[in-house]
Amino acid sequence: MEFKHKPVLLKETIDGLNIKEDGIYVDGTLGGAGHSKEILKNLDSSKGILIGIDRDEEALNAAKQNLSKYSNVIYIHNNHDNIQEILKELNIEKVDGILLDLGVSSYQLDERNRGFSYLGSNDLDMRMDKTQRLTAQEVINNYSEEHLANIIYEYGEEKFSRQIAKNICIQRAKNKIEKTDELVKIIENSIPKFNPKEGHPAKRTFQAIRIEVNNEIKPLEDTILKSIDALKSGGRLCVITFHSLEDRAVKNAMNRAKGVCTCPKDIPYCVCGAKVLGKVITKKPIIASDEEQKENTRSKSAKLRIFEKI
Repeated sequence: MEFKHKPVLLKETIDGLNIKEDGIYVDGTLGGAGHSKEILKNLDSSKGILIGIDRDEEALNAAKQNLSKYSNVIYIHNNHDNIQEILKELNIEKVDGILLDLGVSSYQLDERNRGFSYLGSNDLDMRMDKTQRLTAQEVINNYSEEHLANIIYEYGEEKFSRQIAKNICIQRAKNKIEKTDELVKIIENSIPKFNPKEGHPAKRTFQAIRIEVNNEIKPLEDTILKSIDALKSGGRLCVITFHSLEDRAVKNAMNRAKGVCTCPKDIPYCVCGAKVLGKVITKKPIIASDEEQKENTRSKSAKLRIFEKI
């Protein structure tokens, strides 16, 4: 399948990066390279460098084809959480800008044999990086009922999480749950008749399992702080989120980096070590225009936050 991915908030992100033609930029979620192609258009091919990181090898291969005319790209199969180690291996101390476009790509959802989609009958996989061991099938068949319920509630914001987890455990005691449609059937039988306006009944649970499989939330605050540390003075970090937990983690990390004291108010002096690393450019997250939301439904939940290093 062709790797199609329409980049969200494209103009806003490129403007936010404030690109220098001779700068070094990192796209930590290369994907279909929609954002990266636009970054490269703003770089001098003989001076500027783009480092494209993705944990999905299929995405990297597709990006190489999409960016084949550009010679100033370094492709890295890795996780953006390891950005400091990646730059160290490249002998690059600091960069001028970093982009993180979080969440699952349109391609991964459409390529149903990856198990991200709740449509059809496919193996429960959901790994962005196929070399990792943990799969959705492992989560569904081996996590405790309480652990499953907590994940589905926290990461999926699913109010029927406990009933879904209970029914998963009942079914897996009879037969191992291996296919996406098997999980969908359990979910549908666990909740009241759904309102089509609220989307597919399995959407929230599948999102939650995907987040757990790929460890998308837990390291995020630390990753944001590591990315800010990797910036040159005046460098910018742009982060696009699609989930309230992601956005909260990004907001918290950026607030820490701009030096907001988190000490209890009854303590007479700061003990949290608040240190000013820069400033948040976006007082409120940037959202897609009405026009973009109509053209690209994925953009409806997108939020862009921008931080500038001092």
